[in-house]
Amino acid sequence: MAVVSILTVSLLFGGMALYTFGFAPFIFASLPMAMAGKVLRQAFPYYYLFIIITATIAMAGLWPIDRLGAALLATTAGMAIFARQILMPIVNFFKDRNEVRNFNRVHLLSVMLNTAQLAAVATVLVRMA
Repeated sequence: MAVVSILTVSLLFGGMALYTFGFAPFIFASLPMAMAGKVLRQAFPYYYLFIIITATIAMAGLWPIDRLGAALLATTAGMAIFARQILMPIVNFFKDRNEVRNFNRVHLLSVMLNTAQLAAVATVLVRMA
């Protein structure tokens, strides 16, 4: 079970890092701003679903051998559920209404959550090394 957990946590970290530092910047660099925003708006629900599923699988495998690591993964999944179901609709609401100040605030919160999730997953990965 430990090998499956290591691979799953690695997949989670790699997927999150690739989306955050590769896919999103590439989309913004390759497409006009309005189109890039639309593409990312469609991609984010899948990104969060990936985190929810992968973190949950990794957490279940890790629970018997590292309760703290499992708790960090459960928190990561919980934050992804919050971001997908609550925060992203708020971000989209403010974006659609061109409420720049409110959009910037909730977008910053989403960036901070994503950073915390990446840090949590990295911590689990380092603990497993």
